[in-house]
Amino acid sequence: MRHAPIDPALFVQNRARLSRLLLPGSLAVVNSNDILPTNADGTLRLIPNSDLFWLTGVNQEETILVLFPDADDPKHREMLFLRETSDLIAVWEGHKLTREEARKRTGIQQIHWLSEFPGLFRRIMCEAEHAYLNTNEHKRSTSEVETRDDRFIQKARSQFPLHSYHRLAPLLHKLRVTKSPAEIALLQKACDLTGKGFARVARKVKPGIGELEIEAEFIHEFTRGGGGFAYSPIIASGANACVLHYIDNDQICRNGDLLLLDVGASYASYNADLTRTIPVNGRFTRRQRQVYNAVLRVLRTQIDGLIPGKKWAVWQKECEQVIEKECVDLGLLKPRDIRNQDPERPAYRKYFMHGCGHPLGLDVHDVGSLAKPFEEGWVMTVEPALYLRDEGLAVRLENDVVIRRGGNLDLMAGIPIEADAIEELMARRR
Repeated sequence: MRHAPIDPALFVQNRARLSRLLLPGSLAVVNSNDILPTNADGTLRLIPNSDLFWLTGVNQEETILVLFPDADDPKHREMLFLRETSDLIAVWEGHKLTREEARKRTGIQQIHWLSEFPGLFRRIMCEAEHAYLNTNEHKRSTSEVETRDDRFIQKARSQFPLHSYHRLAPLLHKLRVTKSPAEIALLQKACDLTGKGFARVARKVKPGIGELEIEAEFIHEFTRGGGGFAYSPIIASGANACVLHYIDNDQICRNGDLLLLDVGASYASYNADLTRTIPVNGRFTRRQRQVYNAVLRVLRTQIDGLIPGKKWAVWQKECEQVIEKECVDLGLLKPRDIRNQDPERPAYRKYFMHGCGHPLGLDVHDVGSLAKPFEEGWVMTVEPALYLRDEGLAVRLENDVVIRRGGNLDLMAGIPIEADAIEELMARRR
């Protein structure tokens, strides 16, 4: 592991929370992700299955977790199946978890090799009434790739057609969206590592530096800290910042331009999501500062607006209303533009066309229903922006916030965000 060990109590607690939601006589199965192919004989690095990691802390390929809380034999109530290693695997791929290591990491006592799975699964399925099987049900997912869970569902339904099958994903989404203190601590580490990367970059940015060089500075800091990129970084200078998902990162930063940095570190599979916009030459122009401060005001308003019991749609509407006012104050819109606008295509959308934030956790766009009211313990990104294509500039700011009664916790409060603080940080390069 690149990161420090995680107390297995977190995973023991998570499994107990899930088990309480299962119908009597139910078992649940969660599979690891596949190692995906590239070209020729190449493969991608394994991306851990977030649900499996949340329940076990294991990120090893071909792993299967089975929960059967009502099993007659106590040894069948929690079982983890691992790929058995060999001398050949050790030489070519490196170390794999031993049974004892898996017990220590997960808190699960019954650790089996994969060869034992077919027989044990048949035995417990003959005892169970219901089976909860897992799929990726994120509403924005568009993947057409068949997963290990997909193949397992087909096989289970073929072998045991008369069982009652249920969706595991809604239960996991309900649980995962509310973060425990241990999870918040891991998210804080990811945010702190992100802050170190930003501080390193801010001291190096100057006219003539390449966007790719800046990306390299981030990965240097993240790797040194035991993490990596949470997602493909956006290093967008000048007009590139008006492209929402710009990831080419291959242009030169020019004097007088703004540089938008949408970059987050991943630590122990938990992700940060930061956006800062800084002046390439270290000083905001008058106009850049006007736009910057407008977005910063929206950010602060929206952080305060994250209140338990409020729905995302209401919070988003509040953001749009504040953005609309800032657009008028900046001279981007006139009152008559708002009076005469098409309600289906409001005028502010020329300058702000995306959501104000999303849940964050083991996935950058984490699971959890935004149709349900916010609850204490949710972690939300807050990311207002203004995109001024006609002026060739954009400002987006983003912090990660834990919703709490009596006052939210900004996990990025220690990362400079005031315009003066940004200029002061960048001046240290000299």
